[in-house]
Amino acid sequence: MSEFEHKLKAAEAMARKGNLSRRDFIQLALATGIAIPAASSMFSKAQAAEPKKGGTLRLGMEGGSASDSLDPRTYADSVMIAASLCIMNGLIEFDSDGNPTGELLESWDVQPGAQDWVFNVRQGIKFSNGKTLDADDIIYSIQLHRGETKSPAKGILEQIMEIKALSPTQVGITLSAGNADFPAILGDYHLVVVPKDFTDWENPIGTGAYVMESFEPGVRIAFKNRGDYWKPARGNFDNVEILYIQDPAARTAALQSGQVDAVNRLDARTVDGLMKDPNLAIVRTKGTGNRFCFVSRVTMDPFTNKDLRLALKYGIDRQKIIDQVYSGYAIPGNDHTLDPLNPYYNTNLPQRPYDPDKAAFHFKKAGLAAGSKIELQTSEGAWGTAVDCATIYQESIKAAGIDLTVTKVSPDGYWDNVWLKVPFCAVYWGRRPTADQTFTQVYGSASDWNDSDWRKPDFDALVAEARIELDDAKRKEIYGKCQEMISDDGGMICFAITDYLDGYSPKVQGVKPHARYDMDDNRVAEKAWFA
Repeated sequence: MSEFEHKLKAAEAMARKGNLSRRDFIQLALATGIAIPAASSMFSKAQAAEPKKGGTLRLGMEGGSASDSLDPRTYADSVMIAASLCIMNGLIEFDSDGNPTGELLESWDVQPGAQDWVFNVRQGIKFSNGKTLDADDIIYSIQLHRGETKSPAKGILEQIMEIKALSPTQVGITLSAGNADFPAILGDYHLVVVPKDFTDWENPIGTGAYVMESFEPGVRIAFKNRGDYWKPARGNFDNVEILYIQDPAARTAALQSGQVDAVNRLDARTVDGLMKDPNLAIVRTKGTGNRFCFVSRVTMDPFTNKDLRLALKYGIDRQKIIDQVYSGYAIPGNDHTLDPLNPYYNTNLPQRPYDPDKAAFHFKKAGLAAGSKIELQTSEGAWGTAVDCATIYQESIKAAGIDLTVTKVSPDGYWDNVWLKVPFCAVYWGRRPTADQTFTQVYGSASDWNDSDWRKPDFDALVAEARIELDDAKRKEIYGKCQEMISDDGGMICFAITDYLDGYSPKVQGVKPHARYDMDDNRVAEKAWFA
């Protein structure tokens, strides 16, 4: 071992004890030939040996609005997901690889056929009001999303035929048909747990690490630690603040200045430069990020015409958007929301290219009146770079002779006033843990979140068939047909699937890439600590 390597080992030991600054460590590492990003990562790992208690974590986040509510039947974006997981726990958690693991439902058993399930309720867990968690609380929290409700989780829970308490610590669920993925379905982020009969969403009660102190929708949410959290080594901060910062440049500036300790959704165009900053740590999750789309409602004119929908799909230059807006930190979408890391992704479905001639052909075949204009509504309220993407789309589709009007609307209330209401708008989807959940929630006929309003009984039948098919090869074939149907006939133009790009102060430890969502599955407040 060289003298420099000996010094580096000693420096790592000092960093673990907190006796060496980040800057001094990186300077020593540079002398051994280690690049800044690698040295920065080494320093972070050296300091991350044991969780520590204390401090106020400040998060600067995109993904919320002035109409936000802590009612889980309304969650639509990252701020409310992260906020809810400060206060409440879910039924199921996902590990970093995206596999379902026990949370308030500690474990489960299933009968052959995957139709009859028994879930064991974790014992000894108390809500913030002192009540002990039991099966009735679990059932009530699930039933909030069934029956007469506008909950986005309603569609994925339609398969429940019967749910009952077998004892205070066990819940029995019978499905209308078998579903081997059912535990993952119960990991949907809307399914957080509150006490039986709870309705006061302005004063939420949960089993999470924190209680809410204040809530200004669209501005700020503050939490304080409730003490004695049931998960070992989690819930480490004294206080947590979530600041709504919609603009990516403003979020980055807030992180660089120390106004916040962590941000989501960094602008990919700035990430290469940020990675060189020794005072920042970038967490990148490749190929599992947001699915950015322009979605038309196929029941609204003129988008009832399949040829028009095909013209719009061929007229978008996906790679240009990826290169110019996301600096290569994305892959092309293929007009459905399953990604290549999903085991049931259809690799035989050709990637739809940018082809102005085909776009022009289908537009002419659609038979729209001469001079017809297509309006696309978009906003930073959809996602931070949605307007930039729409502008490039507008330019690329001109080559097909199609006049696309891009209308920029207010970010406030975008998900309430625009999404699911206007004929053609910007939409993004997060990754769902299973193909079944993706197809059921995004495209299923029973889903209130079917934003293209594309509802096909033959598609629903295929999803139902795959749900009970235990032969993986046959299941993949069925799901492949589902993807073909959506891509060919649906109203979604999924043009890019991005990497998740989070930024952290070096003092934030314990976070890592996650297969489902950014900011460590929106659980950074629960999982992280300060070095």
